Amino acid sequence: MSPSFKLQYHFVLIFLMALRGENRYLELREATDHDPFLLFGANLKRELAGEPLYRRALRCLDMLSLPGQFTFTADRPQLHCAAFLIAEPEEFITIHYDLVSIDCQGGDFLKVFDGWILKGEKFPSSQDHPLPTTERYIDFCDSGLSRRSIRSSQNVAMIFFRIHEPGNGFTFSIKTDPNLFPCNAISQTPSGRFTLVVPHLRQNCSFSIIYPVVIKISDLTLGHLHGLQFKNPSAGCGGIGDFVELLGGPGLDPSKMMPLADLCYSFHGPAQMKIGCDNTVVRMVSSGKHINRVTFEYRQLEPYELENPSGNSIQEICLSSL
Repeated sequence: MSPSFKLQYHFVLIFLMALRGENRYLELREATDHDPFLLFGANLKRELAGEPLYRRALRCLDMLSLPGQFTFTADRPQLHCAAFLIAEPEEFITIHYDLVSIDCQGGDFLKVFDGWILKGEKFPSSQDHPLPTTERYIDFCDSGLSRRSIRSSQNVAMIFFRIHEPGNGFTFSIKTDPNLFPCNAISQTPSGRFTLVVPHLRQNCSFSIIYPVVIKISDLTLGHLHGLQFKNPSAGCGGIGDFVELLGGPGLDPSKMMPLADLCYSFHGPAQMKIGCDNTVVRMVSSGKHINRVTFEYRQLEPYELENPSGNSIQEICLSSL
C-alpha cells in the first residue's frame, strides 16, 4: 500500500473512531498549499431527539455522521476538498442543496459520489453497485438545482468540491431514511452484529468493516442443502450461484481484495474466522432464485492478537499488511 494511500485510508479509520467517541487527532497537510487540517474528535456525534436542527460549518476535509445543515464558505481558494458522509448501515443518505454560490465557468465544481472513493478504490465496487461509475457522480455544474436532492444507494456518500473565489460556497442539509434491505454498507463501529438479507434479487451485496476483526457467523441460509462447507478460495463454490465470500485487504474496493474463504451451503453456526487485514468484507453473491441471509458478529482484533496470532481461528491472513 503506497504511503499516500495509507495516509488517506487511516484518515478514514481515525474519523470513524472519532465518531464513536475515541479522542484521537491527526494532522493532515493539503497537497497543494500544505495547510494543516486538525481533525475533530470526541464531541461530534450527539443525540438529536427533540433538539433543533444541528448546524455547523463544513471543513475542506470533513466527515459527517449525523443529520443537519452544513455550510462551507471559502476564505481562500480551496482546490482539493471532500466530505465523507456515513449513516447507520440500515439507512440511506439524502443530500439537499439549500444554497449554492460557486463559479462553474471559472473552474469551481460541486459533485456528489454515490459511495466512497479513495485513490481510485471504490465502495461499493463497480461489480456490486447498480450504476456504472460515471453515473455515480452527480455534478451540480451539469444539473444545477434540477437535482436539488440526491439520495445514496447505501449508507455512505461523498461530496467533492473546488472553490476558487473567497466568499463563495454552499449550504446543504443531510437527512437519513430507513433501508429495509441494505445491500452494501460500511460499519461505523469496530464491533457489532449485522444480518444481510438478499430477497430474490440478482445482485452482490457487501458489508465492509475497516478494521482487523474476528468474525463469527451464526447463521447462513442459502438456496442449497444444509451442511457447512468452507471452500478454499482457489477452488471456490463451483457452479453454485448463491454463496458468501470473506474478503480482506489494505484498500477500500472489495473487487480488489484477497479472497479468504467461500461459504457454499446453509448452516447454523457458530463459525469463527480471524482476519488481520485493514479492511474486512462479508460479500453475498445471489442468483436471484432464493432468499439468502447471513448473520454475523464482529469485533476488532486486540493488539496482542495481531502480534501473537492464535486461538480458534479458521484462517489467519493479512497480518503482514498491518
